[in-house]
Amino acid sequence: MLRRIELEILATVDRGDTISGLATKLDYSESYLSRGVGDLVEKRLIYTERDGRRKRVVLSAARAVELYQDLVRQYSHIDFPELLTGKTLEVLYYLDQPRTVAEIADRSDNYRNTVNRVLKRFRDRGLVGVDDGRYDFNADFDRLHKFARQLTHHLHRQRLETVASKGTILWEDYNVFLAQTRTEIGIEAFHETGLARFTAFDLQFLLTDHRYYFYSEELDILSPADLCCHTLLIDDGSRYRSYCLLLLRQVDVDEGDLRTQAVKYDLEDEINALLRYLETHGDVTDDRLLEWDEFQKLAAEYEID
Repeated sequence: MLRRIELEILATVDRGDTISGLATKLDYSESYLSRGVGDLVEKRLIYTERDGRRKRVVLSAARAVELYQDLVRQYSHIDFPELLTGKTLEVLYYLDQPRTVAEIADRSDNYRNTVNRVLKRFRDRGLVGVDDGRYDFNADFDRLHKFARQLTHHLHRQRLETVASKGTILWEDYNVFLAQTRTEIGIEAFHETGLARFTAFDLQFLLTDHRYYFYSEELDILSPADLCCHTLLIDDGSRYRSYCLLLLRQVDVDEGDLRTQAVKYDLEDEINALLRYLETHGDVTDDRLLEWDEFQKLAAEYEID
């Protein structure tokens, strides 16, 4: 997410610093430091101002920058740029509550050895503790989790704004996010989702002016399980729940995959309710689900048994 040189720049830059001055402070060549500054400018974590022949480096007002600088000032004896490289920020992102190594590994899709190695470094420095196998922050070092979250959100926002200036993030995780826009996005990593995507499964619904995209650099194609979860994240009302039920009846969705995705999106209760509704022919107490005979009529309209 951020290289060591970028973390060093954010930790070191003071008001009025020039690129050459920063290079001297950090003992790097000016050309190498300039590349780090350029990467941070692209991420909109800093910007530069021309002062005659010199370029001054100015911190942005991003909340992530403020959190990080506060930590660096308060704990100047800790080498945060060395600590926060590699997989560290991803592990800290998921330490929002006491968790085991296995829980963090599952949520972050990392090996347990990787998570354990990161947490050991933090435990050795007294930043986290462990109780009954669950790791949690000591003192006020939970700000490291807040920094990881704020930085992730900031970078997601920048990525979205480059393709849709008025887009909105509806849900996000460390490497992915679900966005609402009013414009079409033709970039490969942005996968169209929501009601427009139901046409791939022979279900045509009336669309709104909004478009929905799931950003992921690793995903090749959205599964029906993903689509069902995205739809509930977009709108958890009666109509959209009915559309998800139609999809589940139309397509042979793997129940195990659906439950796995539900955990990822924190939709376990919602997905359990939909599956229970279909298994019991509507024997579920939920005012966001149609009466069974009404759902049967809706399914018949779409020629679904």
